[in-house]
Amino acid sequence: MTNNILIVEDETRLAELLADYLKGAGFATEHLADGLAVVERVRAQPPTLMLLDLMLPGRDGLDICRELRGFSSLPIIVTTARVEEIDRLLGLELGADDYICKPYSPREVVARVKAVLRRAQAPEAAPSNRLTLDAERLRVSLGQRSVELTAVECALFRTLSSTPGRIFSRAQLIERIYQDHRIVSDRTVDSHIKKLRRKLAELDAGQELIESVYGVGYRFEDQRPSSD
Repeated sequence: MTNNILIVEDETRLAELLADYLKGAGFATEHLADGLAVVERVRAQPPTLMLLDLMLPGRDGLDICRELRGFSSLPIIVTTARVEEIDRLLGLELGADDYICKPYSPREVVARVKAVLRRAQAPEAAPSNRLTLDAERLRVSLGQRSVELTAVECALFRTLSSTPGRIFSRAQLIERIYQDHRIVSDRTVDSHIKKLRRKLAELDAGQELIESVYGVGYRFEDQRPSSD
């Protein structure tokens, strides 16, 4: 079955260029240039993935994303010329799966689409090949190997690994980890992430499981192949 990509973009030439590259990669495409028509279109016939520009006539992309997340888990990649960090974070907190800043390469867009779809459509890994968290014992294991975690490292791992591929800002991580609302700096989060990465590398030295996303935060990516 062909994956259908809905391109929501008011710049017609750009939308046509993206469509050409996506079709060349084997995707079917559809284009909408007005934000007012998007939610109705998704309800009527959900695409496989949506490329959503933030600045649209009729209705802002963030409003569209917010409403869609009320009833759909459709993979969404936000595209925007607004590069301020707050816009990036807001888009992701509303449920976008990834973002791309303009100007961008159409080849990069195709690569991002493929990556998001791989995460969305990936089969469950076999238990023997899965990282397993024992929160009570503060331990994470892979097969017969395990490492001990601190309470903060455990909370970090549980948060990040709960939604592979999702980008968490430092502020979101602080809010989820420190329930007493203490004041914690971004550098403190970075330090805990560094220590957690080092411990996870002891289990699987060939994988960088926690990825830094410049200007935004961190995401968990487990690309080890599933066991048969």
